[in-house]
Amino acid sequence: MTSRLLGHVNLGRAVLALGMCGAAGGTLVAGLVMPFVGGAGLAARSAASTLTYLPTPLREEPLPEVTRLLDRNGHQIAQFYYQNRQSVPLSAVAPVMRQAIVAIEDARFYEHGGLDLKGTLRAFVTNTRAGGIRQGGSSISQQLVKNIMLTQAESEQERAQALVRSFRRKLDELRYALALERKYTKDQILERYLNIAYFGAGAFGVQAAAKRFFGVDAASLTLTQAATLAGAVRTPYDTDPSLGDEHRDRLRTRRDLVLGRMAELGMIGKDAARTATAEPLELHLSPEPGGCAGSAHPFFCVYVEREVLTNPAFGYSRADRERRLQRGGLTIWTTIDPVAQRAAERAIAARVRPRDNQVASETMIEPGTGHIRAMAVSKHYGRNPHDRDLGPSTTYNLAADTAHGGGLGLQAGSTFKVFTLATALKQGMRFGDGFSIPGAYVPSYGYRDCSGKAVNDPNTVIHNAGGEGGGGPLSLEMGTWQSVNIFYMRLEREVGLCDVVQTAKSLGIKRADGTPLHEVPTFTLGANEMDPTTVAAAYAAFAARGRYCRPMAVTAVVERDGTRTETPPACVTALEPAVADAVSHVLTGVFTKGTMRGQSIDRPVAGKTGTNNGYTSAWFAGYTPALAAAVSVGDIRGSYRYPLTGVTIGGRYYGAVQGASLPGPIWVDSMRAALRDTPAYGFVPPDMARFGGGFTPGLKEALEKQRKKEKKKREAERDKHDDGDSASASAQDATDGAANGGEAASGSARTSPLAGGGRTTPPAPRAAPAAAPLNRSTTARSTTARSTTARSSTARSTRGTPVSTGAHTAARGSSPRAPLRRGAGSAPASRTGWASLAPPRAAPPAARPAVRAAKTQRAAPGRVTAERAKAGHATAGAKARRAAVRRETAQHSTAQHSTARHSAAQHSTARHGTPRHGTPRHGTPVPPRRSHAGAAGSGHRQGRSTSAARSARPSGSGRRPGAAAGKSRRASHGGRPDRPHR
Repeated sequence: MTSRLLGHVNLGRAVLALGMCGAAGGTLVAGLVMPFVGGAGLAARSAASTLTYLPTPLREEPLPEVTRLLDRNGHQIAQFYYQNRQSVPLSAVAPVMRQAIVAIEDARFYEHGGLDLKGTLRAFVTNTRAGGIRQGGSSISQQLVKNIMLTQAESEQERAQALVRSFRRKLDELRYALALERKYTKDQILERYLNIAYFGAGAFGVQAAAKRFFGVDAASLTLTQAATLAGAVRTPYDTDPSLGDEHRDRLRTRRDLVLGRMAELGMIGKDAARTATAEPLELHLSPEPGGCAGSAHPFFCVYVEREVLTNPAFGYSRADRERRLQRGGLTIWTTIDPVAQRAAERAIAARVRPRDNQVASETMIEPGTGHIRAMAVSKHYGRNPHDRDLGPSTTYNLAADTAHGGGLGLQAGSTFKVFTLATALKQGMRFGDGFSIPGAYVPSYGYRDCSGKAVNDPNTVIHNAGGEGGGGPLSLEMGTWQSVNIFYMRLEREVGLCDVVQTAKSLGIKRADGTPLHEVPTFTLGANEMDPTTVAAAYAAFAARGRYCRPMAVTAVVERDGTRTETPPACVTALEPAVADAVSHVLTGVFTKGTMRGQSIDRPVAGKTGTNNGYTSAWFAGYTPALAAAVSVGDIRGSYRYPLTGVTIGGRYYGAVQGASLPGPIWVDSMRAALRDTPAYGFVPPDMARFGGGFTPGLKEALEKQRKKEKKKREAERDKHDDGDSASASAQDATDGAANGGEAASGSARTSPLAGGGRTTPPAPRAAPAAAPLNRSTTARSTTARSTTARSSTARSTRGTPVSTGAHTAARGSSPRAPLRRGAGSAPASRTGWASLAPPRAAPPAARPAVRAAKTQRAAPGRVTAERAKAGHATAGAKARRAAVRRETAQHSTAQHSTARHSAAQHSTARHGTPRHGTPRHGTPVPPRRSHAGAAGSGHRQGRSTSAARSARPSGSGRRPGAAAGKSRRASHGGRPDRPHR
């Protein structure tokens, strides 16, 4: 019917009909413009004059492109986009792709000047006969104008105006197309069109479409692939292959149409077209997720996203920053280290499962730069099924504060004691300084916040380790290693609450919810809610010798034009280097003598546990010179409503989760793996002239009283049990050897004890012990008795020997906290210092042969052996032998005594690489230091295994691995955690 109409009307009427049908059928703009021209003869001659006054070409803003996040090695970890697009030059597009798009959209593209009347008529007739769209009506220039208008639309209303079908819009579109033809060459217009067009499946531009549909670059497209993409441009939503088989069938039909058109135009042969038409689509849809949900490291991605959206460096307003992130085509280099990230993720996943209500979070930060190397959470990132609140996923970045997508945080517990420790050392307190504390403490006076307001709390009672009571004198180190609440409450009062708060603030401490810090008496006990990133950054400052650096996730930003902007670390000197070194020196003892005893990472480490009142949360924060990390554990349903008691986490049951029972092992495993390729460096030794030589009134007497009490207990034990010296020696050698091996494996030998003045050299190979005597029994009781016998013997041999405090070396003895004594030429005895306050240790393996030899000489070996054979290890015979040994020991010569001590010194040399004796600062020789082996259960809290303590300790597989580690924890904390009041 249309052909008969065209045969009976003049050309002007035909053009008018064309315009009317074009409006109805959605064909080209040229038909809609013709009514304004008004005649067939005038159409060709007057089109240019009608549009003589062309507008200025459309303002072309940069196309929205993908912003990519890269890890520190340059590998992509996430991407953000408003439109998934990556612009490429025309030379980076396969020639067959250029031919395919021209063939199906604008066959006369290189011949017309923006308005193709002949092509318009042909498209109209072809589409009318086919009953659908088979050829494009608008020129590529006109389509480019339309896409520019759509891309620049900022709202749905603007998008609707760009899509509305009206004569006015079509006329404007045509005029702008003619203006573009004057401004650009044909290839430039084609390049812009290929980069702006939408191909479906979320792919904007030919490069993104080639990646999305086939997983290849635009330069590598084949004939069938190019024809597929060219066919998708006209109806990208109807042919979206990601929406199902029906859409894929329509896409294949469009592909075959393009192939036929290319053959018709002579771009390819008919045989090639038939062959390509017979092929399947062969789609390889590659996911191109946007945002952090599709990131390999989503929680770190959220941190970076929030950093960009809140940082004025990325734009004047949040809208500007969001537009730049999603449209700017930036390349953002981040700080994340894949090795450290995997280490944190695996350490957490090994102990906490995503479906657990309890959640663990960890952040690792590089000292001296603030670079965030890892950020991990035990749950998956995203929404739970049916948008439930609880489940294996969360959208909160629980490792960060609320400003970076996190939650409200968890009370930091005793990790805050380090700020009081730093303040005390800054104000002049020395190693060994301390005071006596009561069994309970009420902060009723002496606390003022930084505004000068009294914030005392006479209604609060502070207890130690779950309210055991006790009290007595404690030094600075003892109070830290054992995490004594009352000691630190009293210390905070002495140095000033505001001073402690200011120290914490200088190290970047702020509440996770962004509100001001709560300046209350229990500030030192961690009453404020924190996030692991903030705590890790503060601890990293101690590793960096007082240099605090703001947590940093972005190191450089590269614009789409290649301009690169580096982001330097934001650091300040928060503490004197000497003060930071002294803090690190004390915190190393947490691993060797305190709450983390038995856990280490085979290199010098320092840190602090934190367990909150009522077990509402548990923490561990620690560092090496190369890396710092903080781990928190709490219940996602609410830490106060759901304490960490009687819980099963990761398939393990915990009677109560403490800082050393779950966060500590996560920290140890993650740090060991993260640093496996990093050299082990030691901390800078403290300035002993400034920090050595402290004094705690009454501590010497308290330790002596404790020593006598333990001595009586050991003697009563010996009288009660017949242990058999030879048999117990064999069992004790095996036990001490295992303990020594465990201590060496933990890395404690590399961490300088206070007695060593900060030595950080690796230990030398251990000397092999001498051959074991014959006739050894293997009973457990014999082992225990032998241990106490060896300790008491060593105590007798060293009693009364002065030890210089110049090098802060501990005097030896059976007391769990041995005092230091100044030698001749030093200060008066009233300034007795207390440096190394470790529990007593059994004689080292290298020293035992000499000690046993001395005992054998004193006890007349032949006669004693005969008596043993006759008595058959009877109780009476054992008592007689011990009495004989004691009598002969009293008559032991000085030379024999020196031989035993020299053997112990040889063991110390073999173990530590250098002798533990020599000429210290004050010129008095320092006797050799005893080994620390086998003392896990002999601390001053030995025997406090009450029913309450047993119920508070984790049970079953939830306990920390290793018997020695478990004993150490009980000895140092009485089986209970720190108890700060909220």
